[in-house]
Amino acid sequence: MQRKSFIVPHDFTPIADCALLHAIKTAKIVDADIYVLHVVSKPKKIQEAEESLNKLIKEIDNESVNIIPAVRVGNIFEDIGEFAAEHHAQLIFMGTHGPHGLQHLLGSHALKVITNSSVPFVVVQEKKPLETGYDDIVVPLDFNKETKQKLVLVANMASYFNSRVHVVIPDETDEFLRNKVNTNIAFAKKFFEEREIELVVSLQPSSGFDKEVVRYAVAQDADLIAIMNLQKNSILGILGSNYEQYMITNDAQIPVLMVNPIESPYGQSVLFS
Repeated sequence: MQRKSFIVPHDFTPIADCALLHAIKTAKIVDADIYVLHVVSKPKKIQEAEESLNKLIKEIDNESVNIIPAVRVGNIFEDIGEFAAEHHAQLIFMGTHGPHGLQHLLGSHALKVITNSSVPFVVVQEKKPLETGYDDIVVPLDFNKETKQKLVLVANMASYFNSRVHVVIPDETDEFLRNKVNTNIAFAKKFFEEREIELVVSLQPSSGFDKEVVRYAVAQDADLIAIMNLQKNSILGILGSNYEQYMITNDAQIPVLMVNPIESPYGQSVLFS
């Protein structure tokens, strides 16, 4: 059986160090290798990057996790996803500097990297992982059928960390939408009960739902928010076009598990399978 592996794109910034800490915490729990990837624009920069990565890995407290340095010539928008696919990675842990950052992996640029990858991402800012990992995971569900796909990934993560899952659903007054809300609630309850995962269901105002989700996550002291990247499909969704960027650069700096939709009714267990 092939070992699990995670990818951490690293640009030698404190934010990337934080992403590596999240990867190490998760890898220790699930027994995965970590590839620390630095992308350079020209071959002549390879040696310097390799030396910097080796120094980084030597200095970090890796808690007995196998960390492998990797340097690739190309660009971050294509090569991170390609590298992850080539190594059959289960997750990519990536840092972003928030909406006002000066580095190249800003919210909008991070979304471009994520959209070009079939591997799920955990996007972090400066919030370091808890000793226990992800105790509380918030999962917003709107009316896109694709949003249910992330439940498989959340369930796997919750099983490893013994997490409590909070499913947040928009509170609608329209009868048609209310029926969809009730359907999603029933689906979520059955899904997580079958997997013996503790579930909390919360209805939040549909107006400004993205902000309500973050507000709820802060109130619950959540450690992770799980969303779909639905930029290409917002039919029957109440989440606006800037929803994904708002989430991954949220002011509370809560890490975000982000998944691209796949062609399947309930999603595919690509995480920790």
